[in-house]
Amino acid sequence: MRKTNYHTHTYRCMHAGGSDEEYVLAAIKGGYEEIGFSDHSPWRYDSDFVAHMRMSLSQFDDYYSSIMTLKEKYKDQISIKIGLECEYFPKYMKWLKQFVKEKQLDYIIFGNHYRESDELRIYYGNACIDDDELRNYVDDAIEGMKTGLYAYLCHPDLFMRSGRKFDDTTREQCYRLCEAAKKYQIPLEYNGAGLEFNMLHRVEEYPYHEFWKIAKEVGNTAIIGIDAHTPRALANPTYYEQALHNLETIGISLTDSIRFFEH
Repeated sequence: MRKTNYHTHTYRCMHAGGSDEEYVLAAIKGGYEEIGFSDHSPWRYDSDFVAHMRMSLSQFDDYYSSIMTLKEKYKDQISIKIGLECEYFPKYMKWLKQFVKEKQLDYIIFGNHYRESDELRIYYGNACIDDDELRNYVDDAIEGMKTGLYAYLCHPDLFMRSGRKFDDTTREQCYRLCEAAKKYQIPLEYNGAGLEFNMLHRVEEYPYHEFWKIAKEVGNTAIIGIDAHTPRALANPTYYEQALHNLETIGISLTDSIRFFEH
């Protein structure tokens, strides 16, 4: 199995650090054969909302130019792809499809962070302690996967960050999500940043073992996504190796590759 990672951020999202080149050098040091940059997507809002956890549209051209330059510079040492981590915002999906096509992105991954739009400020990582918001999270995940735009679903068990208990409702919604992912052939990401948080703080938020037991039972495919917000996350082998060990122990099907767009 190749060592790959398609979930890599940059300083432009305002909550990551390091230069773009430092991520590439760290990935080479970490033994990756292929990486993809997928910083948090800009959106063209129809309001005056200003996001503080994603790049702005004015930064995109610099992002693209920088990654393309690194792709050429290091082509003999590592394969580099360019994408974005995007939500499913229904009223902006037409714009997103056109943006992806115009900018010739290799792929996008699905980070289901906010309901409808971050303009509403309903973050699923907190809100899903409420049963109705958990159902909304799964509804949005399913509708997003239906579009066929996304290479995989990031941190599918994000809702456990809210501090919710893994009760009957949680289990029911996990089955809904996993069955839809199988139906639409969408891999589920075992998230490295979440794993690091769990191990360092001796908690279990996401990845959450009961979710992954259900994913194995349903017959989903998993992919490791480091969710790197610092170059160190790619240079340090600990969390990739632990993720790989955990998934092999569960016995779930694993993939090291994603579907790229054909432009």
